[in-house]
Amino acid sequence: MRNSDRLPPRELPKRRSGRHRNPLSFDNWFGTPALIMAVPGTAEQARDADGELIGARMADLVRAYRPEVTIRFGHTEGHEHSLGEALAGLEKSGDRPLAGVVVPLVTAPHAGTSAAIATAVAEAGADVRVTEGLGPHPMLAEVLHLRLAESGFVRADRMRLISVTARNTTMADGVVVGAVGGEGAVGAAGVTAVLLAARLGLTVLPADLENEAALEQVVAQLRQGGCRRPVIAPSALGPEISAAQLSGLAERFGARAGAPLGADSLLGKIAALRYAEVLNSLGVEQPPTAEELPAPVGSRHRPES
Repeated sequence: MRNSDRLPPRELPKRRSGRHRNPLSFDNWFGTPALIMAVPGTAEQARDADGELIGARMADLVRAYRPEVTIRFGHTEGHEHSLGEALAGLEKSGDRPLAGVVVPLVTAPHAGTSAAIATAVAEAGADVRVTEGLGPHPMLAEVLHLRLAESGFVRADRMRLISVTARNTTMADGVVVGAVGGEGAVGAAGVTAVLLAARLGLTVLPADLENEAALEQVVAQLRQGGCRRPVIAPSALGPEISAAQLSGLAERFGARAGAPLGADSLLGKIAALRYAEVLNSLGVEQPPTAEELPAPVGSRHRPES
């Protein structure tokens, strides 16, 4: 019997044979642009609980979707695994339309990260395009749901019952989607909050984690609506805000702090999609035409004699 309180396991994509085997992938060709992930902060800030770099883990996850592409990562600050090193050797060449695509590992517009990327690209003289961050995107709500469920703050499956009362005192009855990066980030977090509320059946509101007055106002709004166990769910991979800052904010406002998003296969898929968007805009990846599609088979499509 299936346990409804457990999320289904996330499987890596299966590779299929054929020219158009995967909408995220294309046949290897000379000059395929590299995919460079820009990790905010320093390498020390980007280490997970096991000491592994988030960028390295994300590179492995993205490689499952784009195995034919050279994948690198670099940090916007510090000298260890710097973004400048990741951009080395990506100068303009007549043999390829583009040397690389930079995907910022942020879930919303982040002025500091954007400025650091622009500086690193200019200093390296790299022939690259910089994509948008990983959000806003509908899959971010699912990743937030996963993190909250792993911490025991919400049900693991979508709320399907009329009653949304928490089963015990450890589960949240209201969620704050915490944004890092300013007003633009709060707007992106608002989209995620709406989608997350639909999944959980709870009140979910966005707030700027860098603006304590705004965060206090949002938590007060939740409490006025009857929330007694609010949880702050950071919509960030991790380097953007430290665990100490998160726990300090949660304690100050009588809430609990969820875990950052960290490296996740869904985030890897979004990064692969951002890369594909740039290649589509350059005409490198195009959907198959009717002439390129294989002829239909079966009794209904037999040629007339």
